[in-house]
Amino acid sequence: MRIGVISDTHGDVAHTRAAVEVFLDHQIERVLHCGDVGGDEVVSQFGRWPTHFVAGNCDYADQLGQIVKANQQHWEGLFGDLSFAGKRIALLHSHQQHRFDAAIHSGDYDLVCYGHTHVAEHHVEGHTNVLNPGAMHRAHQYSVAIVDLPTMDVSHVPVACR
Repeated sequence: MRIGVISDTHGDVAHTRAAVEVFLDHQIERVLHCGDVGGDEVVSQFGRWPTHFVAGNCDYADQLGQIVKANQQHWEGLFGDLSFAGKRIALLHSHQQHRFDAAIHSGDYDLVCYGHTHVAEHHVEGHTNVLNPGAMHRAHQYSVAIVDLPTMDVSHVPVACR
């Protein structure tokens, strides 16, 4: 299973559309959004796939949760504890540092996906892959990430935005 990971769209529909095109090109099967979504116009762009959303520090969580559910997508609140293809995944924004650190160091997760910093990065702590896909708003280079879950291969993919 190949998943697409995106974060920090901040309501930028044009940039989100460009990211969706990247996901289409990479034939992903599911999307994880790591927060700071920005509203209905962004959520509706992901109708092609099952998509899991968490709230970021710039989101109104209750309102965003209603929008996500109205779009028949998956609302995880502030923290998603997901399992796909035999891999356990934590999904969060990382603005709650204690929750972020606990997920990484618990040893419970194969993958921790996070946003908030607007900087793409990937490293491994123990057996846990820690992944920030980058951002689609206020970033030096816009990017998303593609993860092949069986192999845990992670790729950051630049997204060309106008």
